[in-house]
Amino acid sequence: MNIIAKELIEFHPMQVVFFRSIGTFILIFPYMIFTGVSILGKQKKLLVLRSVVGMISLSCFFFAIQRIPLGSAVSIRYLGPFFGALLAIQFLNEKVNAKQWLSFVLAFSGVLVLKGFDLRIDNLSFILLIISAILVGAVFVLVRFLSAIEHYLTIINYFMVFGMLGGLLFYPYWIWPQPERYILIALLGITGMVGQIFMTLAFKESEATVLAPFKYMELVFALGLAYILYGESYSLLPILGITVIIAGVLLNVMFKRSSNH
Repeated sequence: MNIIAKELIEFHPMQVVFFRSIGTFILIFPYMIFTGVSILGKQKKLLVLRSVVGMISLSCFFFAIQRIPLGSAVSIRYLGPFFGALLAIQFLNEKVNAKQWLSFVLAFSGVLVLKGFDLRIDNLSFILLIISAILVGAVFVLVRFLSAIEHYLTIINYFMVFGMLGGLLFYPYWIWPQPERYILIALLGITGMVGQIFMTLAFKESEATVLAPFKYMELVFALGLAYILYGESYSLLPILGITVIIAGVLLNVMFKRSSNH
């Protein structure tokens, strides 16, 4: 999905958010009507909050990937699980041990190394990605809470509706797609839907502090595909920063599992 979003670079980022949202909405809304899945849900305020937070996070990310290398953008957004873990302490009563705090510091130091030595990352993009990461953390916590109450399609559908509304606010900046771009636009919605469904179902089954980092295995795929498609490469020190971020994430998972045994 990230690769496709970057490929649609001629469009305003909020138009890409609209494409991403309406593609999924068209696929799941009729199914919800047909199977009787609740459209409005029970926790309407929290569903709206999750949707608005998620839409802003996705928008910040799409803005950034049009400006800087995809691998760098995904790497910085990798901080999302850690912000999610911090929020989970407060709102879900999940525990974070001392070793996990060390992994958080390690991952954040990796982000600072990446920002410091990858000169392609401008300050605006960096700020947008930090905002996106914080809001991703909030999404993790909200989805974890809502998954115990709401049908996963209800949660996703709310997100898609608010994504469409957010995209429509920027309609004056839209351009009409060329016919050959419709395949990519359709794939944007399909890949986003599949990822969204699996992520939402996963959060229903496990703690946010353990699960959240696995969503960001996309980093591995982003680096590989961006290199193949766009020739994005990195010198030694930015690679070191990315490696430190990955190490922090993996250590967090290991430390969390060890504390549960």
